[in-house]
Amino acid sequence: MQFKTRIATCIALLCGAFSAQAHNVWLLPSTTVLSKAEWVTVDAAVSNDLFFFNHVPLGLDNLMVTAPDGASIKPENAHRGKLRSVFDLNLTQPGTYHLAVVNSGLSATYKDKAGQNKRWRGTAEKFAAEVPADAQDLKVTQSAGRIETFITVGKPSAIKPTGKGLELVPVTHPNDLVKGEKATFAFHVDGKPAANLDVVLVAGATRYRDKVGEIKATTDAKGEFSVTWPAAGMYWVDADAKDDKTSLPQAKERRLSYVGTLEVLP
Repeated sequence: MQFKTRIATCIALLCGAFSAQAHNVWLLPSTTVLSKAEWVTVDAAVSNDLFFFNHVPLGLDNLMVTAPDGASIKPENAHRGKLRSVFDLNLTQPGTYHLAVVNSGLSATYKDKAGQNKRWRGTAEKFAAEVPADAQDLKVTQSAGRIETFITVGKPSAIKPTGKGLELVPVTHPNDLVKGEKATFAFHVDGKPAANLDVVLVAGATRYRDKVGEIKATTDAKGEFSVTWPAAGMYWVDADAKDDKTSLPQAKERRLSYVGTLEVLP
């Protein structure tokens, strides 16, 4: 079973290869709430079914783990298998840890001197060297994707946004979510509220449901949306945006994607 996602560009950046079919990308911690210092294992994959390893592993080259005091911590026992990536974290500080895979890149289409259609994907640093200066019908798109989750040891602590790209900005703390209670979040683009943004939330285990059961919301003028959780479990959050605020003159469009994993407790 599959359901609609709008992150094919992000997946191509993450996996290093273009796929014509969109899949679900995610980070899945073994738990998101701990009463004391403890180890946590995190799975990371690109899948056909939500939170099942049945396609390819998620690349972790751009993984960042930020401790409650703002320091970066290094994942341990990292491994990339055929269907998933996995790593461990030794969480010793009280507070909230922020895990994120952040990717950016460019894609282009053009015609070479012989009139042949060409496609290119890569970084801004490689663009000038690999795309001909005299390319015809050049169309360049810049993309930035964020895949994240949060884990709290003991009392939750504040989460500081980076002010870059499309971000989830908690009003309700992401590790204080309970079945039947309303939670409120905001989306920002480059540190400013993103109004009229479509948001999709889906509970895990889609493999075992006849209907996906998407929860849909739209952000208000403050970039905020609310959801009342219908059941406990892991939830996948997806949002996408686009604008013309590119950092490369040749790129006329910027595509932004966000995917998050949140745990709702009984």
